[in-house]
Amino acid sequence: MVQKPRVLVIEDDEDIREILVDLLQDYGYQSTGAVHGRDALDKLRDMSARPKLILLDLMMPIMDGREFREKQLATPELADIPVVIISAFRDGERLFEALKPTAFVPKPIDLQRLLQIVESFAKAG
Repeated sequence: MVQKPRVLVIEDDEDIREILVDLLQDYGYQSTGAVHGRDALDKLRDMSARPKLILLDLMMPIMDGREFREKQLATPELADIPVVIISAFRDGERLFEALKPTAFVPKPIDLQRLLQIVESFAKAG
């Protein structure tokens, strides 16, 4: 059986993070959680294999999603990892344009839609 790609879930809400990590693992993805942007950057530096996709919450303590994305885009070895923003923040079209996400999934999360988005990256190579 071919192993599905790695997905990094950056979410400060422990329940949501664990649900997403477990759900992705149930569907065969290698998934890891990070509690905020700085934790995610540390994990990305330590990972032997980069994730194929990042699921990113915007509103987090320590380092929020916006700051994480800016640092990710400024780091050549991380800049090309696609990001799906998951957020309750609804009025941020300009912010989303600036962050250049691949997709946006509003909270509460439609898990079927999220899985379809993640699956599209598994098929992408």
